[in-house]
Amino acid sequence: MKPQSRISFHDQISKNKWKSFFLIFIIFLVLMGMGYVIGLAMGPDYFLIIMVFAIIISLIYIVVGYYKSDKIALASVNAKPASQSQYPQYHHSVEGLCLASGLPKPRLFVMPSSNINAFASGRDPEHAVICVTEGALNKFDKQELEGVIGHELSHIANYDIRFMTLTAVLVGMVAIMSQIFLRSLWFSSFSGGSRNKNGNAQAIFMVIGIVLAILAPIVVMIVQMAISRKREYTADASAVKFIRSPTGLINALKKIGSEHTIPEKKISKAVAPLFISNPFKMKANSIFATHPPLKKRIEVLERM
Repeated sequence: MKPQSRISFHDQISKNKWKSFFLIFIIFLVLMGMGYVIGLAMGPDYFLIIMVFAIIISLIYIVVGYYKSDKIALASVNAKPASQSQYPQYHHSVEGLCLASGLPKPRLFVMPSSNINAFASGRDPEHAVICVTEGALNKFDKQELEGVIGHELSHIANYDIRFMTLTAVLVGMVAIMSQIFLRSLWFSSFSGGSRNKNGNAQAIFMVIGIVLAILAPIVVMIVQMAISRKREYTADASAVKFIRSPTGLINALKKIGSEHTIPEKKISKAVAPLFISNPFKMKANSIFATHPPLKKRIEVLERM
């Protein structure tokens, strides 16, 4: 059997970043396509109203999501600040890796859960947080904990949180436009709608608009999950770059895969993509999965 070639983490990071930008471009295309079809279906007057509402709501969504993403994520999992006296190894590991990577030390939090998991949030390295579960601190050894922290620091260094926030905003905009369009049909049916000389053409675009309004949110959610999976591969590769060894992260992922995970019922599914592994029980090969299969991630790391 021919041995597999080793993977350069620099190539892995570059390749996954390009794939992620391509996936987010697909969301832009869906958004523009929806706007075009809705404009043809509803006429310029209705389209103007739809766009005004969509822009206003999206701007609010952007501001809140951009500046409050870390606070929202921490509050949703009931995380508490990790004191240095109570969690010295946690702080020492983060400080050491921050010195090695040149990143400022993020604020550290602990989430009450017996499961092994962790996530990072924040709009940039200067406003970042890392949160790990009590289970991770209790079950990981020093090398495994550093592997996971290196993964989360990689999300911070690669500006993944900002990138995923942008993706969430685009997904939210598509969902908002879809809902406004579908609800405007109900209003239009009572008001008589806009008169168009080419009634047959408008009817065709109306049907296309309805189909897009129903399918577009599903499509962009699938793309969002695909982006989330690609960012995990990138963060794994970047962690190897920081630590100069994949061993700790490999062992940590193996330990995550071998434990009997209790589904996190109190966690919002909106923050699931932030975690190092899916906090909910879901088939890893599903198109709606937020993370790639652990087995595949370990195979890639073992070739680095």
